[in-house]
Amino acid sequence: MSQNKTAIIIDPKVDWYRSQFAGKYAGLDVHVFPDAHSAGALVPRADAILGMGHHFHDDMVGRASNLKWIQAFTTGVDQIVLLPSLRPEVTVTSMRGIHGSQLSEMAFMHMLNLSRNYRQILRNQENAVWAKVPQPRLCDKTVVIVGVGLISAELAPRCKAFGMKVIGVTSAPRDLPGFDRMMRREELVDAARLADFMIVLAPYTPENDQLVSKTVIDAMKPTAIIVNIARGGVCDEDAILAAIREKRIGGAGLDVFRTEPLPPDHPFWKEERIMITPRMSGGSDDYHTLTIPTIKQNLQCFVEGRMQDMINVVPH
Repeated sequence: MSQNKTAIIIDPKVDWYRSQFAGKYAGLDVHVFPDAHSAGALVPRADAILGMGHHFHDDMVGRASNLKWIQAFTTGVDQIVLLPSLRPEVTVTSMRGIHGSQLSEMAFMHMLNLSRNYRQILRNQENAVWAKVPQPRLCDKTVVIVGVGLISAELAPRCKAFGMKVIGVTSAPRDLPGFDRMMRREELVDAARLADFMIVLAPYTPENDQLVSKTVIDAMKPTAIIVNIARGGVCDEDAILAAIREKRIGGAGLDVFRTEPLPPDHPFWKEERIMITPRMSGGSDDYHTLTIPTIKQNLQCFVEGRMQDMINVVPH
């Protein structure tokens, strides 16, 4: 009699994930834990581990000597595939394709809050001050989206619905709905000159380190706003800070940072024209339900030994 495979799911919604997956697959024992520490004793036996990217660390993956598959509950898996203990034969899959709506809405929250100076409006309300604040429109403005993938493909039509002109910057220009123009990566500085808003969606790779560089930022309009919902390392954070302090750009909405959590003494916290959100652009109130189709398909493939049929496989 063959021994069942063991899968570990790490997520605070223990009861929910257990109800969805435990006991549902013949030949697979599914165990759910709220955090990586709680799963510790079972890790060496695990054939598969599923969870958010931040749950994976080098010690855990190193101890998982039986590991064959990692399912990240995130799109970005750089913190997983760069682990020294990750063996080449371990399949890694992501949640690519489920983040378009929530990241798009976060981009709009940053654009609207910064362009309409909601911070001042809120202060006026708190102090019972009746004072009008200038209200620039998004309509007729140009938004440059750096990095054209599944998320950008959802964001662009939403920008068009606001009456914006949409330019994509990509290493692989192609026609996509919602984009008025595509520009090559080598033309990023030229695109920056056109931007009223620059939304950064490029993944972090060594090639993309500080892709939005001082040169790019220096090319932008003094009213332009940068929104980074990709990874902190994609932007030159020092250049952003200097440009805002010197009023060479209009502001920055930052959800991601090179160092996370952002240290309490970081100068970003004190800047009037910087809006900070704590790495939350990919989340939503129903995020766990959005993961279900990917998990179900990949679990079925895993149980049946059809690893080649898994979706969102990440080369490493």
